Amino acid sequence: MDDALLLQTMEKGQSILPLFAWLSPSYPVGCYAYSHTLEWAVEAGDVADEEALVAWLMDQMTLGFGRNDAILLSHAYRAVEAGHEAALVNVNELALALSPSAELYLETSQQGRSFLDATLVAWPAPGLLDLDGEVAFPIAIGMAAASHRIPLPLTLNAYLFGLVQTLVSAAIRLAPIGQTAGIRVCSTLAPTVQEVAGQAIGFSLDDIGGATFRADLGSFHHETQYTRLFRS
Repeated sequence: MDDALLLQTMEKGQSILPLFAWLSPSYPVGCYAYSHTLEWAVEAGDVADEEALVAWLMDQMTLGFGRNDAILLSHAYRAVEAGHEAALVNVNELALALSPSAELYLETSQQGRSFLDATLVAWPAPGLLDLDGEVAFPIAIGMAAASHRIPLPLTLNAYLFGLVQTLVSAAIRLAPIGQTAGIRVCSTLAPTVQEVAGQAIGFSLDDIGGATFRADLGSFHHETQYTRLFRS
């Protein structure tokens, strides 16, 4: 994260405190209930230790939903910034349509709707719109950040690192790693988060794509998994 950008933001009187609140585990979006297929990966033996978890999360950030979420968030942010509601609606529809399974659709739409509802009540802003129906999670974050004039690079870094922390928390509960290992995993993934965030700012919607086929297929298997702690 760019220290100069953070200092410039503070000098302009713009607060980044809402971002800390929005991405806190206590914010009522229900992120604790989802593992984005990680539970199946643990059950299947793909993620059995710290090294495997790092590899799994690295792929998710660079080849899967992390990268795509960052691109979608960026475009939602710019649509709100420009006051272009039609573009915002279109990018939200795309984000929802990109969900590879029913469980992952539920994950992004439930968190997005919950986030937007809570933010409209607790952190209203003149430019924050209330989209009708379902809202993808990265779209809702982008909308709120743009409305509160929180810089896009800071938002992307915080959002992606929040995803990593959420999945590491899920891994700790699933038991292939402990808390100390979880901290190491977050630290290891931090440079990747920064790299993906930096790249996503310049990407178009045509750059969206993924290659995490086993994880995507695993989300279908998770729907019928006998023992489950998570909804995805």
